[in-house]
Amino acid sequence: MDYGKYKYEAAQKAKESRRKASNVSIKEMKYRPKISKGDFDTKTRKVERFLQDGHKVKVTLTFRGREMHHPELGRRILDQVVEAVDHLGKVEIFPRQDGRNMTMVLGPDRKAQAATERARRQGQPGQPGQPEQPEQPRGGPAPRTEAADGDAEAPAAAPEGATSNNNSSGSGAPAPAPARAAAADTSGPVSQNQPGEG
Repeated sequence: MDYGKYKYEAAQKAKESRRKASNVSIKEMKYRPKISKGDFDTKTRKVERFLQDGHKVKVTLTFRGREMHHPELGRRILDQVVEAVDHLGKVEIFPRQDGRNMTMVLGPDRKAQAATERARRQGQPGQPGQPEQPEQPRGGPAPRTEAADGDAEAPAAAPEGATSNNNSSGSGAPAPAPARAAAADTSGPVSQNQPGEG
């Protein structure tokens, strides 16, 4: 075997191993202790997407001012993140406080992801082996009852206080409420200034 052939094969093996290696990068998501529900949900969806793609996620919670004296608030937020993504990942580095920041690292959990996918497939109706669930009726037309003479059918009586949808506009919107009389304050004299009076 000549040396040139050996170097070539070694280079090919190294190239192949680099191609097969997965690039796991660490993504970071920043939270605050007083985060609103909408922002929390949006950031947590991003964390879920990162974990699905196979990335590790560093979750950083930043404290400011008086928040530094209440690390339990930050811990509660991080626990909520873990609960929200436990079907996709697991905690690799548990939360710890470094100065103003509390950090933790989540990593993808292939076993949990596979179990979630399997459960999702089994839970879908229409899959082989799964019975179809009948669709529930949704507030269709009012049930009809027989009239006293038994010949004609009349709509069932609406409960007291219910609005009727049989208005003349045909839009399906409830009929407008009757116009109220204008409540004038008659308790005292009313000044009606006419133009030219002074």
